[in-house]
Amino acid sequence: MNTQNSAQDLLPLARAVANARGWDEVTRQLMIAGRQLNTPESWLCVEEYAVPGCESEVWLALSSESAAATIVAYSPSKIVRGVLAILLEKANHQALSQLKDTDFSAYLTEIGLARHLSQSRGNGIREVIKRLNGLVG
Repeated sequence: MNTQNSAQDLLPLARAVANARGWDEVTRQLMIAGRQLNTPESWLCVEEYAVPGCESEVWLALSSESAAATIVAYSPSKIVRGVLAILLEKANHQALSQLKDTDFSAYLTEIGLARHLSQSRGNGIREVIKRLNGLVG
């Protein structure tokens, strides 16, 4: 984080990761964040909603009514599930019209998470963000 004001502007899960020191604390905060995602309903975990290119299984879908969008996602991987929770916290905190302009990669970089992800996990998260952008674009 560059400024105290920007840290205060972060949503709670992202703020916890941004304030974490070292990979162990980041991992702990991701696992805590991942608990925010409920066990998925069976309709989500189907091929149609699978995100290809991820080492761990990931499913992502959009449910929208008028201007409000609800994005649901799940992964059995605790770390990936935590990253998903942070992305969904950001995505579901705004109207669909605002979501189209959200740079999720920059958000993960802003909270310092991008530098902690392995190359394979980072590649998978890029695929998740690509799918997320495709859902709302």
